[in-house]
Amino acid sequence: MNLFSFDFNESIEFMLEILYQDDYLVAINKPHGLLVHRSPIAKDVIEFAIQMLRNQIDRYVYPCHRLDRKTSGVLLFAKDKETQATVNALFQERKIDKEYIAIVRGWTDDQTHIDYALTNDNGVIQDAVTELITLDRSEIDVALGKYSTQRYSLVLLKPLTGRMHQLRKHMAHLRHPIIGDRPHGCNKQNKLFRDRWKMMTIMLHARELRLPDPFGITMNASHSSEYARVLSTLELSYYKDGI
Repeated sequence: MNLFSFDFNESIEFMLEILYQDDYLVAINKPHGLLVHRSPIAKDVIEFAIQMLRNQIDRYVYPCHRLDRKTSGVLLFAKDKETQATVNALFQERKIDKEYIAIVRGWTDDQTHIDYALTNDNGVIQDAVTELITLDRSEIDVALGKYSTQRYSLVLLKPLTGRMHQLRKHMAHLRHPIIGDRPHGCNKQNKLFRDRWKMMTIMLHARELRLPDPFGITMNASHSSEYARVLSTLELSYYKDGI
């Protein structure tokens, strides 16, 4: 069963992948399509990461941060409110390092510092900073529109701030939208991937989370088989540069 394309409303029991657990913290590899918690914008959804994890480890947990429903990867929970407050403070102080991998349209620069403010749902402008490192590039013989070939990049993204949809908006701002992203992505590319390769998953994955002292923990999450399939199809690999 491919958890990253699983219908979480089906009444089938499965186990979340636990990446790390101690007396204070527990981290999972969140599948694509799974909400962190109940949301008014998805009233029909009956399964949530927080509820599933509570049932799986038989104790209450508290979310320390969020991942979009479409985004997979490291998702961290605390086992008590005091630990949650400590971790939340570290996030607010920007002391926790996060790394994502994304497949984007076009060839990105080797390295880019993205300092582009974003407006939240309340109309407030917030600073937003992301570091980008290009891991690999490819060009494949597939025609689309006026182009006879398509170019793609595999990038490592390090958000230095934590704004809503920050990585998705920043890549759209650079005109290198993340493949599979809606509504910030490229509709033509998304249709190409859906029609030609039956790919419906956003190519954004939270692969690493590093907590400083007093925790001193690094958590890593492997990407899904679907992500691996797209990497292979596009002839992309982040192992080429040893990263």
